[in-house]
Amino acid sequence: MRVVRVVALISGGIDSPIAAHLMLKKGADVIALHFNNGEFGDGTALMKVKKLILHLEKVHGKKIKLYTIPHGKNLRTFIENCDRHKTCILCKRMMLRLAEKVAQKEGACALVMGDSLGQVASQTLHNLHTVSNAVKIPILRPLIGLDKTEIVDIAKAIGTFEISIETAGACKAAPSKPATHATIDNAQREEKKIELNELVEYAISNITEIRN
Repeated sequence: MRVVRVVALISGGIDSPIAAHLMLKKGADVIALHFNNGEFGDGTALMKVKKLILHLEKVHGKKIKLYTIPHGKNLRTFIENCDRHKTCILCKRMMLRLAEKVAQKEGACALVMGDSLGQVASQTLHNLHTVSNAVKIPILRPLIGLDKTEIVDIAKAIGTFEISIETAGACKAAPSKPATHATIDNAQREEKKIELNELVEYAISNITEIRN
């Protein structure tokens, strides 16, 4: 049977490693992609992601390729030029565009995200639809119907929980009042205010493979 290859977006939090774990459990070949938030992160996320990937490799007995891609410039551009309430929507749409490029390079057939419906403001059904519209590749969300307690239980069971809760600050780019009902038209209108293709090209040209 042909092995399915997917690109999993890994943040270092609790949810995204579990989404990757569930795909690995199904026998998928998972390529991990971490977005470096630059000035909007705290500098510890990549270290945590590397630990998480090493742990998942041990759990599943297989190597996982890990890429990191710069995202700070994108966030700065959104904050300075676009509706502040829509920063999270624009961020997620950009992440998916970049992940789709990686998937094309790696021959992957889908993206994997750790979204759980309604868990945070950006994960309303309206917003998930608007975010997903940015790409053509299928997006798998293995945690979509789970609540936080169920996700935490899985994380504790496989040993990723303690790594995920190591000190890490919240994203400094997140607005105080994020949009919860963003439409595709809203998002596209904001994206017309910036040089979207230039941002994509810059990020892709600076992607790095991390070797554990």
